[in-house]
Amino acid sequence: MSDWDTAPITLRKRIPKASALKSEQAVNAARRQGIAVETQAKWGGATNKQHTTTKNTAKLDRETEELKLEKVTLDLGKLIQQGRQNKGWSQKDLAMKVNEKTQVINDYEAGRGIPNQMVIGKIERAIGMKLRGKDRGNPLPAPASKK
Repeated sequence: MSDWDTAPITLRKRIPKASALKSEQAVNAARRQGIAVETQAKWGGATNKQHTTTKNTAKLDRETEELKLEKVTLDLGKLIQQGRQNKGWSQKDLAMKVNEKTQVINDYEAGRGIPNQMVIGKIERAIGMKLRGKDRGNPLPAPASKK
């Protein structure tokens, strides 16, 4: 007879994996046994959404009756629209040229946007028209050549 026939056999129960412990069956079994179970649903879990708020959005949220935020004037919106249409561009085309979202251009043209001087400067250069100062609506002067 060999040692194999008389050797003690030990059976071990596998430790369940963490994913198995979180399964619905495991949670229900723990509840039946009277074990305290804490479940928590995560908000926005398993999605690929970027939830960021811009400064302008935060400002609009805080806006009240006493605190009115400055908005782009309608005549500035008309100038942007006129300059864009003179180039034959859509709002999407202009947005791509100035590296902004189409909604930003839409808001500026409709007089809803909060003025940002950097964005207005990019739009000015793209459409080639002055949007600020006393000579609004005039073509931008040609940039001086560097020597």
